[in-house]
Amino acid sequence: MKVHQVCLAATAVRPAQYPVDTKIEIAFVGKSNVGKSSLLNTLINRKALARISSNPGKTRTINFYNVEDMLYFVDLPGYGYAKISKTEQEKWGKMIEEYLGKRNQLKNVVLLVDIRHEPRENDILMYKWIRHYAFEVIVVATKLDKIKKSQVQKHVSIIRKALEMKPEEKVIPFSTETKQGKEELWAVFDAYIQKEIPVAQQE
Repeated sequence: MKVHQVCLAATAVRPAQYPVDTKIEIAFVGKSNVGKSSLLNTLINRKALARISSNPGKTRTINFYNVEDMLYFVDLPGYGYAKISKTEQEKWGKMIEEYLGKRNQLKNVVLLVDIRHEPRENDILMYKWIRHYAFEVIVVATKLDKIKKSQVQKHVSIIRKALEMKPEEKVIPFSTETKQGKEELWAVFDAYIQKEIPVAQQE
């Protein structure tokens, strides 16, 4: 999809604040500072619609981005930031669980992990959590430009093994610097659009 129109449609901390229409939704989740905002901005051809911060844990709401008035990209709060209080972490956890467990419009979940590091316990828990809700998991390995090309497959294998991924599940290495992975990820989203949205609405 060529993205020309996109806007922040809703910011929510509870279901009553979610958009009320029936557009399909694709959610993005990952630990704090994994590069989620940068990835979203790259996908929608914007520099700063999704706010990028050097301070981990800044996203404390569920943000719905209306893309071409056809679907929502949903930015979920980051997890695993140690300086956030346990009470705050639990609140975010409940917010995410409520969204994943009850949102009928949600069709897919993208889990972001840092390609440089083996997935940690909270990444593994999130992966299993997504699988529990029967969503297809797409793992995006961010910060691809931080490692040598010769090391990519090794790091992808480490990620697949740590998460115990199924052979058919995707790991897409992604760089916001070179845009590598952008077209592959959009190809996955386009397949959902073709499946879920009537042809007349796509035109």
